[in-house]
Amino acid sequence: MAAAATLPGESLAQASDPKNTLFLDLDWGRVTIQLRPDLAPNHVARIKELAAGGFYDGSAFHRVIPGFMAQTGDPTGTGAGGSGRKLNAEFSRERHVRGTCSMARTSDPNSADSQFFICFAAASHLDGQYTVWGQVTSGMDLVDRIKKGAPGSGRVDGPDRIKRMRPADAA
Repeated sequence: MAAAATLPGESLAQASDPKNTLFLDLDWGRVTIQLRPDLAPNHVARIKELAAGGFYDGSAFHRVIPGFMAQTGDPTGTGAGGSGRKLNAEFSRERHVRGTCSMARTSDPNSADSQFFICFAAASHLDGQYTVWGQVTSGMDLVDRIKKGAPGSGRVDGPDRIKRMRPADAA
């Protein structure tokens, strides 16, 4: 039996559960994210809704700190914007490791909206304090290529952007 065709950066295993797979396309390739509704069902549902509607397309990686994380999901590109709908925290015991996708928020635990970050490396100081909603399963080498920001702030001049982001079952 012949194997199904896959896109670059996508494996058959990730494509086999399209309702819990998210494709994040960058100019240089596709990142596949396994969604974790078992950890954060409300956040996963909202991210899928926003992604299916094209909300993240063109979003800048406005804050990128080498060895830590790349943050995106603000339509203004400033770090102060969002979709306008706050989500209650869904903290878990899941650890922030390389490739973890987690929600950005203010000091209010229930302030996550549309902004999220992808960890370049383990960040145990975030464990239990930020909502983990996914894990990069392929294309982490592409995430590593995202333009890094200024020392300290992580603010990026001329940032890289999400080309397109869609749930696999809507791609």
